[in-house]
Amino acid sequence: MFYFDTLYGKEILKSDYLEGVNHFFTTRDGFDFDKIGAARILTPNQTHSANVQIVGKRAEYPETDGLIISDPGDAVCLRFADCTPLMFYDSKKHVAAVSHAGWRGTASKIGVITVKKMQEFYGSVPKDIIAVIGPAISICCYEVGDDVKEKLLSTVSDKTDLLDGNRVDLKAINSRQLEETGIKKIDTCPYCTVCDNDMFFSYRKENGTNERHYALMML
Repeated sequence: MFYFDTLYGKEILKSDYLEGVNHFFTTRDGFDFDKIGAARILTPNQTHSANVQIVGKRAEYPETDGLIISDPGDAVCLRFADCTPLMFYDSKKHVAAVSHAGWRGTASKIGVITVKKMQEFYGSVPKDIIAVIGPAISICCYEVGDDVKEKLLSTVSDKTDLLDGNRVDLKAINSRQLEETGIKKIDTCPYCTVCDNDMFFSYRKENGTNERHYALMML
């Protein structure tokens, strides 16, 4: 379940599914990330790709929309304003990840790619991975063309309850993809960045704003 909290005087959003790991979503309130005391804060150059990288010694990750961390003190931080934030945590392997799933990333199954990399590089098992889907544009406000709708629906076997006409549920599609990968524990945020624009930034509602809220995980 999602809940609001305060950290260093700023309002943040968290999930009780991830109580075992440092994580939060920022709001319009903003945040000073220097205060969290991370050894490194890794922020990739997001380009709506399906590129997921394992964090190593280097600090820069161009054309990357997902980062996986395993070293204590490392934090990964991605930017959002309507697109779907995906957080992952494997407590047994102590591995965490954040990925950015717009419609292109969702159509390319970036969440599934993240899980597969956790399996390949760290031996994670899907049933041990907790997934959290953060605040994003919801089905009430996300209308797309037929071509985009078909691309998104083609990524899952079970297509029930994922659309309303040409409105699609990106959060539910990402959740369904992860369920079909074998993940059992998924927490999906109820907040819509358009409807709840007083709390979160929305690229669509705010006419292409450059402002962003963030999703951060730290080991």
